[in-house]
Amino acid sequence: MTVYSGRFEGRTAVITGGTGGLGLAVARRFIAEGGQVALWDMNAEALAQAAGEIGAKHLVALDVSDPAAVAQAARDTAAALGRIDVLVNSAGITGATAPVHEYPLDSWQRVIDINLNGLFYCCREVVPVMLANGYGRIVNVASVAGKEGNPNASAYSASKAGVIGLTKSLGKELAGKGIIANALTPATFESPILDQLPPSQVDYMRSRIPMGRLGEAEESAAMILFMASEECSFTTASTFDTSGGRTTY
Repeated sequence: MTVYSGRFEGRTAVITGGTGGLGLAVARRFIAEGGQVALWDMNAEALAQAAGEIGAKHLVALDVSDPAAVAQAARDTAAALGRIDVLVNSAGITGATAPVHEYPLDSWQRVIDINLNGLFYCCREVVPVMLANGYGRIVNVASVAGKEGNPNASAYSASKAGVIGLTKSLGKELAGKGIIANALTPATFESPILDQLPPSQVDYMRSRIPMGRLGEAEESAAMILFMASEECSFTTASTFDTSGGRTTY
């Protein structure tokens, strides 16, 4: 990977779902490029392991679907780091693989609670910290599924479509206030989250990618690092694709 030395010198980032896959790849790059990172994740053991691996500055074990826990995490992180310059919302789950008329109600609710409601809570609590400093970069990890929909993945597709809509609204609200908010819409990439899916679903998603392969977390991480940098200064309320040619808009 290409590391831009010092690009995030003096900057701090909160990364949700930061203990594996895309979140960890982003955290590793951010630190390598001079920044400090707070990892928010449900798994306390994985947090400790990730912190030892990459040198994260601050750790918070929480469920992002708990608004009170998110509010407390934002306060504690701002106090620990002194500021929050970047928020990368990468926490997410896939949910059940089933058609809509058979989709389990509890799985639907859990997917929406984490992927959409949890992301909203994180933005809601971190934005005031950014506004106080007059600077911020928000990257919300959506999915190509939010643009096109995947069969037998209605909750995931709906949650990611919601992330795109929320991001467009948020970016317009913050335009001119020093805060940029964009969404990433990757196609399927190699990640531990694939363990939640049957092989047939992964095969279907791979078949939809013109490049004929799944992405790599580092490829999406590189895009996120640009979106989180000062260089991304005139694009907001928008989406960036890392889809191997799958997305068409």
